[in-house]
Amino acid sequence: MSATAQQRPTNLTRYAEALRGKNVPRYIAVEGPIGVGKTTLTRRLADALRYPVLLEPATENPFLDAFYRDGKTNALPTQLFFLLHRARQMADLPTNDLIGPCVVSDFLMDKDELFARLTLSEAEYALYQQIEKALDIRSPTPDLVIYLQAPTDVLLQRVRNRGIKSEQGMEPEYLETLARAYTEFFHFYDRAPLLIVNASEIDFANNDRHFDALFERMLAIDGTRQYFNPNPTLI
Repeated sequence: MSATAQQRPTNLTRYAEALRGKNVPRYIAVEGPIGVGKTTLTRRLADALRYPVLLEPATENPFLDAFYRDGKTNALPTQLFFLLHRARQMADLPTNDLIGPCVVSDFLMDKDELFARLTLSEAEYALYQQIEKALDIRSPTPDLVIYLQAPTDVLLQRVRNRGIKSEQGMEPEYLETLARAYTEFFHFYDRAPLLIVNASEIDFANNDRHFDALFERMLAIDGTRQYFNPNPTLI
């Protein structure tokens, strides 16, 4: 048995003890630009909280490879696929619980138009908005949004390191524009409590201490907007 497998039950027990007596968010959305680590953190949080996960269908989108190769030529079908898939995911969330679902998601429905505004032409964006309005998507408001930030060079290196073929031709300029759009979006975001995390030097995938520090900070959040800017050498 691997060290990871031996350690996992101990970690879960420790997290369960940390949750006792705490006001734990039931619906958590993790957000941030491509390569920042949102899906990794989503999975770790779901594991620690014993919640189901709700993930963006990136690997299922048949238009995404062509979008990264050709850019705006394939932007509209790419965005519509994501929109329709996310709408279905929101519709499938439990609605019979008055205090909302228990789930950790690696996307926030409110930011869906962010990519559309960046990639679609004016006519395409108008069509996108018409379809979105017709869908009448009613997504619950998260109890907590965790926004991960990192500089463009860090995002680009992480994209390169994870080796997803379709992403390898991604231009630094696109990532930089995307990161700026996220910064602007969350500067004005006020629908849910927001924890802004400097994720440039922390490794949620392989370093338990980094994850534990964020987990503790998440449980202690008090207010509508807080920041977590750890020095990894001190964790």
